[in-house]
Formats: sequence, C-alpha cells, structure tokens
Amino acid sequence: MLGGQPIIILKENVERNRGQEAQRSNIAAAKAIASAVRTTLGPRGMDKMLVSGTGDVTITNDGATILTDIAVQHPGAKMVIEVARAQDDEVGDGTTTAVVLVGSLMEQAEQLIAKKIHPTVIAQGYRMGMEKALEIISDLSISIDSYDRDILLKIADTAMTGKSIESVKKKLDGIVVDAVMLVAEKKDGKVVVDDDHVTIKKQAGHAMDDAELVQGIVIDKTRFAEDMPRKVTGAKVALVASPMEIVKTQVKAKIKISSSDQISAFSAQEREALKKLADTVIESGANVLFCQKGIADAVGYYLARAGVLAVEDVPEKDMKFAALALNAEIVNKPGELTKKSLGSAAMVEQVENADLIKVSGCKNPKAVTILLRGSTEYLLDELERAVVDGTRVVEDAMEDGKLLVGGGAVETELLMKLHEYAGTVGGRVQLAIEAYAASFEIIPTTLAENSGFNQLDKLVELKAAHAKGKKHAGLNVYNGKIIDMFKEGVVEPHRSKRQSIQSSAEAAVLLLRVDDMMITQEKAPSPAGA
Repeated sequence: MLGGQPIIILKENVERNRGQEAQRSNIAAAKAIASAVRTTLGPRGMDKMLVSGTGDVTITNDGATILTDIAVQHPGAKMVIEVARAQDDEVGDGTTTAVVLVGSLMEQAEQLIAKKIHPTVIAQGYRMGMEKALEIISDLSISIDSYDRDILLKIADTAMTGKSIESVKKKLDGIVVDAVMLVAEKKDGKVVVDDDHVTIKKQAGHAMDDAELVQGIVIDKTRFAEDMPRKVTGAKVALVASPMEIVKTQVKAKIKISSSDQISAFSAQEREALKKLADTVIESGANVLFCQKGIADAVGYYLARAGVLAVEDVPEKDMKFAALALNAEIVNKPGELTKKSLGSAAMVEQVENADLIKVSGCKNPKAVTILLRGSTEYLLDELERAVVDGTRVVEDAMEDGKLLVGGGAVETELLMKLHEYAGTVGGRVQLAIEAYAASFEIIPTTLAENSGFNQLDKLVELKAAHAKGKKHAGLNVYNGKIIDMFKEGVVEPHRSKRQSIQSSAEAAVLLLRVDDMMITQEKAPSPAGA
C-alpha cells in the first residue's frame, strides 16, 4: 500500500494462498491422496478400478499404479504422488505405506498448528523423529545370508500377498527368487543385482499356473521363413547387428545395360553375394541367427536349406539381453563371426500359437526371462505388477542382507520408542516428536481396519505385546491374533521400510514449510472480436 493505493505485483491470472490457508490446503491434499490408497494396504486390502479417458480399465491394489494413473491438479497432491514414485523407483514396494504415512504426518501436524505450534518447530521435530526412527529400525533389522533361498521366498511371498494372483503365489515366489539368484553377482564382496537383467514377457490365452522361468530370452518375433526349423536343440546362436542383405549405396549411379547376358550376370553376381552372406553364418557353426536388421529372401532361403533358424528385425534391447543370456558377442558384420562369438542354449524354438521365439537352457546366464501366462490382459497386467514387486524386494534383500518383520510390528515398536525419546527432548519440539511417533499408529490400525477387526483393540494388544519386549509381535490379518511375525515368515527388506520413513517425513516437512502458494492459472482465450 503506497499513499492509500494498492501496488499490484502479481499478474491477474495468479491465484495466491497465504499463511494458514496454504497450510490447510496442502494438509487436505495430502490427506485426500492418503485416503485414496489407504484401503488397499495389507494382504486383505481392497482393489481399485481405474478407468482411463480412452476407456482402458485397470483393477489393482498396487499403490504405485493407482497413484500413477490418477490425475491430480493440486501441487501438494502432486508432491505426495512424487513420494510414491520415488519409493517405487528406489525399492519397488512400500508405496502405499509411504503415502499413508505422509497423510498421517500431515493430520498430526494439523492438530499441532491448531494448538499454535509453529510449522518450523513441527518440521524440526519431524526431522529429529525421522533420524531416531532410522536408528531404531537399524537396530531392529535382522541380518540374513543373501543366498538363503527359504528367507528370500518368504520376502517374495510377503510382497505378493494380497494381490489377485493368490492362487499361483507359491509358484511365482519360486520363479521370482530363482530368477534373481541366477543374475546376482558378487562385486568387491557385495552382492549386486541389476534389475534390467530380469525381464518379464506376457502371453495371453493360457492359465496363470503356466508361468515359467526361462534361463534365456523370449523375443516377440517369429522365424524368418516357414521352411526353417521350428525347434533347434543344442543351439549355437549368432548375433549380427548389420543387415543380411545387399545394402544400397549412398551415391546414385547409372548402369547402362546393352544385352540380356549382362542382366543375367548382374543377377548371378547378386545371388552369389547373398549366398556368401548365408555361408558366412553357416561356416561359423551357427544354427540360429538373430539379426538386428533385415534378412534378404535369398539369404533366408540358403539358411533354411542349411537348417538354420533365423529371426530378423530383432530390437537392439533384445539383442543386448540375448548377448547377456547366451554369453555371446554381437558382431557388426557376418564376416566377424567366430566360434567364440556364438552363444549356446539348450533349445531355441518358435512357441506354439504365439509370435514368440523362446531361447532356453542357457549355461550360467547373466540375464533371464519370466514368462507369464493368463487368460485376460487385465490378469496378465496384475500378474506383472505382482512379479515386479516380488523381484524388486528380493533384489533389495540380497543386496542389503537385512530384513524387517511386517504386520505392523516395526511401526508399533517405533511409536513406543519414539514416545520415550520425545520425553528426553523437552520443549515444544517434544510435542512435534510425539506427533511424529503417533503418526505410525496409522499402519497397524489400517491393517486391522482393512481386515475387519477393531482398530483400537488391536492397537492396544500390539502395544501390550511390545511393552513385554516382544519386538516382532504383529497382527495376523486373517485371524486377528498378535503373533511373532518373524516365525510366521512375514518379512520385508530393510530398505523398503527405511525409504518409506525417510521419504514420508521429508515430504511432510517440505509441505509444512510452505506458507505461500502462487498458482498461475491458464488465461482464458479472449472473446472473438475483442
């Protein structure tokens, strides 16, 4: 205000929310996103049906998928969804937990703000609480042998429990664990797993129980010609990046032909050149050819006559994956093929009633494929989501060699230990740390609620068990009993819990410190003739 006249700094199309209004807006947005996925938490969580603008339907209880597919406009809501994306990218599981925690933290902060506690103090308390929580879960973690298959099976089982693929879960557990164990490597004394070395392929029209682990690769292609063999055993596979055909020159040229003999000579010369290309592959000892580019018909004819199974236009990604699986080398030209550059596999075959080439039985493969089958695309998509979650958590457990128990046991231990810690701090920050501790109640109470049990009763029972020193006590969501989760085999990677605690607290602090929101609105088009 200057001389009684207001000074306009912001443009007319900028919407501004300040102070408590901005805080309330962000709190409401975070709580709304959390409530959208809260009912999906746990083995007995409900599913969501998502319908896109084009009419595509997705039915899932996977938090990452739900939050990725829903469209939000509020910037605070977008930040919460970003938490889920970060969780999914980092560890592959625990997205729902992270988002529900953000919602609970913002709800607790709302109560503190109403008591005139400054957001800066709340943010300080949340940071201190987070650091202490990370210390506590580090003490609670259980060290495991990275190659203990039984433990890894339990981790995969926990991740895939509650999905709509319950009937084939046991089989998928084994497939997922074996796949990750096959590609795991030891580097500098540490286990390292590249998740790109486990690929997932889907085939519609079969039962879910037909899923299999292929020690090799499955390519969405068919053999080049019908007269080529459908199946090759004891395969020697050549990987060629260049075209198996005569490449046109960059320079334009004219050839003057004066007789039919010259045409015949040109044709004979071309055939001979193409035959040489085919012979180069055959002489290398290869009986299977994967070509990244095209294959000439004549080359295909000579290869088929020699009993070679050839596939053309194989994507570069599949070529690289095949090289890892087969322990082969991708050569730029057929002339560079040697016996050493060839990969070996027990079998290469054209899958019946499908446009798929399956390479299986590779020795010591550095890459493997999980082939999923299902009656519908919806089912296949849900299968894929479950397998991806299972694969990622097994990778995390193998790399870290640490796990935590599930069933709300860790959260119950956290809320009790953090309350004790808050008492040692004092001042207004103590209230913020106590609020941070109380936010963890949301996990066991939600598990109880989604399972049809009384939330308060189960929370009291959990606290009573933990007060007696039973730090692994959690809720059995099927019968409502408080049991030892470790003995029950309900376990999850340490990394998943650590990431959800860290990302949820950081997101809450970031939102709480906002006291001014300036949102630029899209200008409406000027009316015609204006």
